[in-house]
Amino acid sequence: MFLMDSILGKIRGPKKKEAEEAVRRPDFWIETSDSVSQLCTFDADGLLSVKVVSDSRPIVQRMLDSFLNKFFPSGYPYSVNEGYMTYTQFRALQHFSSAALSVLSTQSLLFAAGLRPTPAQATAVSWILKDGMQHAGKLICSNMGARMDSEPKSWRILADVLYDLGTGLEVLSPLCPHLFLEMAGLGNFAKGLAVVAARATRLPIYSSFAKEGNLSDLFAKGEAISTLFNVVGLGAGIQLASTVCSSIQGKLIAGPVLSAIHIYSVVEEMRAAPVNTLNPQRTAMIVADFIKNGKVSSPADLRYQENLLFPDRLIEEAGSVMVGQPLCKVLNKSSKLEQLRDTFPKEKFLISCNNKWTDLVLEQSATGEDALRGWLVAAFAADMEKLGLGSSQTVLPVAYEKMESIFPSFLSELKTRGWHTDQFLDGNGCRFAF
Repeated sequence: MFLMDSILGKIRGPKKKEAEEAVRRPDFWIETSDSVSQLCTFDADGLLSVKVVSDSRPIVQRMLDSFLNKFFPSGYPYSVNEGYMTYTQFRALQHFSSAALSVLSTQSLLFAAGLRPTPAQATAVSWILKDGMQHAGKLICSNMGARMDSEPKSWRILADVLYDLGTGLEVLSPLCPHLFLEMAGLGNFAKGLAVVAARATRLPIYSSFAKEGNLSDLFAKGEAISTLFNVVGLGAGIQLASTVCSSIQGKLIAGPVLSAIHIYSVVEEMRAAPVNTLNPQRTAMIVADFIKNGKVSSPADLRYQENLLFPDRLIEEAGSVMVGQPLCKVLNKSSKLEQLRDTFPKEKFLISCNNKWTDLVLEQSATGEDALRGWLVAAFAADMEKLGLGSSQTVLPVAYEKMESIFPSFLSELKTRGWHTDQFLDGNGCRFAF
């Protein structure tokens, strides 16, 4: 009987092991970035093959999904509360009727003012076309929403730079009246980009200051201050326009000065905002401070350390981690993929160490906590490599064990300090799904 069991065990053992390996080893994975899906597979020789997944949906369905992706929040309808569709329908009708009415009113004003250097209809159409460039700018900028969520401060500064650029073109337009439509159109195009970026980043900035559910009150008071000083600024502008800036020479002096004050002010505003969501730069700064000093920094501690001009810089103290690279570019051998999956069997990230940086690739459903776990592993591995304990790739298992031992207390302290860890805002970074 024992001999029979032994024989059966030998027969069943390898089959079970082979079956487990077959289950564990992925035949392919799909990467999605900017609504484009790629199928990545390894052939029999271990070479990586990448091809765009063909879309078999009917053309009407594809058009509908494309419309939803551009004009509705990601994950709609599950990512919004009840009533969003009704609100959107009436808001669309409101803007449609308002835009149609504005065309009629603009035409009427032009006729009433007697602005007829060309036929009245052509003047009205030219003016409307100029405003149409602003709407084009708004539509183009609306595709950048995920990047604005990731870096609201940098995009807010860019918005004001674009707005001043558009204003500058309008100020210079009297110098070349024959190019009025071109300069006014480009100016309004830049302003359209600026308006969308400014409005999209306003809520994350206000949210960073909100406490105990007072976001609406904070938003209302902030808009009240903006309105008050807009009125004061209009009064000062009227005074300047009627005195020192009555000529184009005066405008060429006062304009750059006012623009410099404007940009400086918005940079200081953004530096003061303690944004508490996790993006690549803030995550790297948190991990770097923890590795160096053993403490978890708060949003207020890090706000003046953020690089608003080059937010994608690599931070060496945090492992020089680069996040959002396509997995098909990070891996070139099937054996490497299996090795990484064995190292991190239950994680929603993969880490690959290079000479100059470490690639961190996240799964589609990865949260801020998953990104933090991966970042800590990469930072511990880089630190061990500096100490001469082995190459960064060979010390990954040890670094992973070290992360597991400290992560519960680290995460608890992180939440106590005010960080939101439920999301990781990587700004359209590429993610994978097996």
